Amino acid sequence: MEVADLEGVRLAFGPVPSRRLGKSLGINNIPAKTCSYSCVYCQLGRTINMKTERQVFYKPEDIFRQVKRKVDEAASRNERIDYLTFVPDGEPTLDTNLGKEISLLKHVGIPIAVLTNASLLWRRDVKEDLLEADFVSLKVDGVSENLWRSNNRPHKSLELNTILEGIVEFAEEFDGTIVSETMLVDGIEYGGEFERIVEFLGQLKKLDKAYIAIPTRPPTEKWVKPAKEETVNTAFRIFLEKLGTGRIEYLIGYEGNAFAFTGRVEEDLLSIMAVHPMRKEAVVEFLKKANADWRVIEKLLDDDELIELEYKGNKYYMRKLLGRRENK
Repeated sequence: MEVADLEGVRLAFGPVPSRRLGKSLGINNIPAKTCSYSCVYCQLGRTINMKTERQVFYKPEDIFRQVKRKVDEAASRNERIDYLTFVPDGEPTLDTNLGKEISLLKHVGIPIAVLTNASLLWRRDVKEDLLEADFVSLKVDGVSENLWRSNNRPHKSLELNTILEGIVEFAEEFDGTIVSETMLVDGIEYGGEFERIVEFLGQLKKLDKAYIAIPTRPPTEKWVKPAKEETVNTAFRIFLEKLGTGRIEYLIGYEGNAFAFTGRVEEDLLSIMAVHPMRKEAVVEFLKKANADWRVIEKLLDDDELIELEYKGNKYYMRKLLGRRENK
């Protein structure tokens, strides 16, 4: 196929703040909506060019030039870049030149991340390309056939078991940082799916973190809403029981201040609870150390900033999801 015309094409953007990656310079190596999935929650709408065969889209040298220019501009402003991140408007592994682009960009001296839906990891050439990256994020929204098909709406040629086997094999070979992301949507009956997902993730011995996410930007499918706090919290507790402390985090749209510790009790609590829920005993201990009392929590509940949840007889507090505060 003919290489795309570069006129008006932005192959690099940012750097932008990222919960997972710090300051990330984005790389857009795929034309918009060229993907192997057409996820119901995608902010870009239904996939226009649904495919599973890899092809050439842009010249690796053009991507390198645009990225290098952005890196040099950031350096002139004394702006830090933690990762160069392949996060295009489609599936990055559909790019036949992905491995060449990673090799070229290694010369920049900044770690390279790839955010992928993992649908092509069963292919040896895709695995070999991704093995050269420093950080890989894999989508695992479900491991049951019906949920996968209704939620991710995959290309008709894809098979879920093959994809899952590819993920396991890749995780065994990859020496960098590997994380998973599970997107939760309201109106989906998850049943025992969280247990099944976490059982699968438990096979990935090198998994650094499992992120539980919700749609944080308006999806084109109007019926799609963020999962309710109760659903998000239930998933978190089930993941935690299997994978252990420190390996589970939320991705719920609070990038800017998610890891900030300001010395101000309310802001610090909201920052922590944007990443994971706090059990009541932990909140009490936090307030005690901060020389504050329970009125702080009562105020945050009254202001609709927090929500109180119960799981297996214990009370938890998490930050109210942004979309649900705005849509009250």
